[in-house]
Amino acid sequence: QVQVVESGGGWVQAGGSLRLSCAASGCTFGRCAMGWFRQAPGKEREYVAAISRVGGITYYADSVKGRFTISRDNAKSTVYLQMNNLKPEDTAVYYCAARTGTGSGSSQPDDYNYWGQGTQVTVSS
Repeated sequence: QVQVVESGGGWVQAGGSLRLSCAASGCTFGRCAMGWFRQAPGKEREYVAAISRVGGITYYADSVKGRFTISRDNAKSTVYLQMNNLKPEDTAVYYCAARTGTGSGSSQPDDYNYWGQGTQVTVSS
């Protein structure tokens, strides 16, 4: 069984930075591919970034490429999302997701079988 818990959200001015953490118990030593998604009010859930089970291969949505960095510490079963140069349009609830099995990082929410409760990120202009 995998439990996913996000932390690190908050309020920041445009141009600022935040670092989100995702503790995924049961995902030790590369058992899970991981992804970050976000959902703004009135909008559908949107893919942000993903990272492979092993090898640290990363994937990003075009909207965050060059500003966000996903990384993982397999020994700690933790994934991070470093967000720099934040923009008001980045405001959303950010969700971490885990994908067990042999699949790699994916942009499709249906590929993930465990989700966290979300953490709010608010960027003011």
